[in-house]
Amino acid sequence: MPTYRYNAKKGPEDIVKGVIEAVSEKEAIEKVNHMGYIPMRIEEYTPPVQAEQQFLKKPLGRIPLRHVTIFSRQLASLLKSGVPILSSINIIQEQAENIHLKNILYEMHNAIKDGATLSSTLIHYPKIFPPLYVALVRTGEDSGTLSEALLRISDYRTKQDDMSSRFRMALAYPILMGIVGIATIVFMLTFVMPRLMRIFINMGQELPLPTRILISMSDNLRHWGFWIVLILAIAVVVISRQLKTKVGKTAFSLFKLRLPIFGNLILKAELSRFSRTLGLLVKSGISILKAIDVSIPVLDNEVIKNKLRQSYKELEQGVSFGRSLKNSKLFPLFMTNLIIVGEESGKLDEALAEVANSYEKDTDEAIRTMASLMEPLMILVMGLIVGFIVVAMLLPVFEINVMAK
Repeated sequence: MPTYRYNAKKGPEDIVKGVIEAVSEKEAIEKVNHMGYIPMRIEEYTPPVQAEQQFLKKPLGRIPLRHVTIFSRQLASLLKSGVPILSSINIIQEQAENIHLKNILYEMHNAIKDGATLSSTLIHYPKIFPPLYVALVRTGEDSGTLSEALLRISDYRTKQDDMSSRFRMALAYPILMGIVGIATIVFMLTFVMPRLMRIFINMGQELPLPTRILISMSDNLRHWGFWIVLILAIAVVVISRQLKTKVGKTAFSLFKLRLPIFGNLILKAELSRFSRTLGLLVKSGISILKAIDVSIPVLDNEVIKNKLRQSYKELEQGVSFGRSLKNSKLFPLFMTNLIIVGEESGKLDEALAEVANSYEKDTDEAIRTMASLMEPLMILVMGLIVGFIVVAMLLPVFEINVMAK
């Protein structure tokens, strides 16, 4: 898309300069007018080649999402306070903790100084600034509301991070219990049991069934443990590679959606994320087709993504988005009916926000319930396994006492 440089009047004495992307000079004038400025001069502008050559060619290190969220909020606050964008980026760059983020901000500062727009610099870092981020920034630049767009991005990312954090915290304790329990069982079978077997063998009598089962498990684990671990490792590698293929992703996504209890939780979590993203884009003034196209990659489930791509194509042909989702039979009636009402009333962003709020609440409650049930369930399972091992080891001792009496 062509780039135009403009000089415009913001007030009786204030003159602003900037760069804007537009299809034609007429559209550029309309965009400047829409920003509340009076155009004085508009000319087509080609950014210097150096602005494109300043970006790092080597792979970037890891930058936590939290740091990007903090950057967005800080930049929004500085811009809202009237600090120019170059000065704002320079201030944030000086106090940034992550060295890789410092490098990116340094490059962005140099590129913008040479005439590039903020959104055009973000495109060079797709792993850090995804298409959703870039689309909202570009819309904010075109409408003159960049600070508001950055605040929306910060709020959106904060909500998504909170949801992910709650889910990780809910699984942390059961996973820890499982690891400790498995380590305890392996230790008892490989180190404790072999020493007791010598005593049991010298007894010269038939051992109880639980003890024989335990001895067999101990023997198999000690003799075949290496091969069991190797086979499991190979299976994990093969499955992980298959899951990276299109067929594997689709099959695994369908499997997750069909899981009892968890399938409905996964569906609601994905739909809440999609609704929140789409609502944010629509509210920012992005067209529904562009908003859907940007929102789909946010999801993880391939089945849901394929259904949304199908609805996207039907929307291009003039079919209502809400009715297209309703016809797919995958999306709940609550969501599709609200979207239909939102489309008809011209308040689609509000309808999507309502869907997101409802499903986020349901997902949060389900996670809390799952966490509260998983803890005692894990304790019960591990207790039964360890109890079986202890009883199996003590049964022969009890028999010796009975025989002695």
